[in-house]
Amino acid sequence: MDQRLLHPRHWPTWVLLGLFHLIGLLPFPLLWALGMGLGHLAYFLVGSRRRVALRNLAICFPDLTENARGRLAARHFGYLGVAVFTQGLVGVRSRRRLGRIVKFRHREYIEDSLRDGHNLICMMPHFIGLELGGTAYNALIHPRTLYMYQRIRNPVTDHWMRRRRSRFGAISVERNDDLRRLVREVRQGNPLFYLPDQDPGRHGIFVPFCGIPTATVPTLSRLTRLGAARVIPVYARYLPWGRGLELIFHPPLAPFPTDDQEADTALVNRTIEAQIRTMPEQYFWVHRRFKTRPPGEPPLYESKRRR
Repeated sequence: MDQRLLHPRHWPTWVLLGLFHLIGLLPFPLLWALGMGLGHLAYFLVGSRRRVALRNLAICFPDLTENARGRLAARHFGYLGVAVFTQGLVGVRSRRRLGRIVKFRHREYIEDSLRDGHNLICMMPHFIGLELGGTAYNALIHPRTLYMYQRIRNPVTDHWMRRRRSRFGAISVERNDDLRRLVREVRQGNPLFYLPDQDPGRHGIFVPFCGIPTATVPTLSRLTRLGAARVIPVYARYLPWGRGLELIFHPPLAPFPTDDQEADTALVNRTIEAQIRTMPEQYFWVHRRFKTRPPGEPPLYESKRRR
């Protein structure tokens, strides 16, 4: 570890991260209850993110009443709180405890593909439980899992997160690293966890998502082709009342990839949309997914100045 991370100015961060570790030792139902309480409180206190969530829900669920979208947003904030309180579990060293908390549904889609020698990319959209689900996959299914990360500004938090994510053998690849390394690792049989659904700015292409043109990264199609891989959608879902978390595997995307990158990217968005409708409260609605607009289109969110 870089000794500069032990400088006194970083001590408050170390204390906070140590607290997360201690909280992670609590029984999971208690973590769920505490997280739900914190999340519902945050719904009323964090007005900027509440407005983003409500705007996203209005775009994606126009048929719901305003009151119904408000209740959905409040439940969403509850699950955000659960995700915060279960961060300590990402650092848990016991595979046995992870196995008690995280259950796998339709695991055969992964195991059959691995047994048959297919290269794999796990398409894992931004559902709230993805951090814990990815850790369980790495610990209990395949140790040499690739994941992409974006460096965190706080160097202590960055070190802490990378260390915890890699302790079962996961391989971290920074988002700006050479794409050739990812392709090489995938071709060597190491599954890649790929998150396809954040606003990429002007680096994406516009394809439909929730009925409107949405900036989307088209890289998954290219990665799949270069890695000679198949893509298996994977979704993390917290179970109600602290009963644990499910990691749900779906059949491989097909036909994918094709010769039409835009059609491939639209298929990815449709696949994510379909899963959102099965558990809308657990998708990451506080992200400005529709921030980048096609040329000439008005913004969909309030400006920061108005806030």
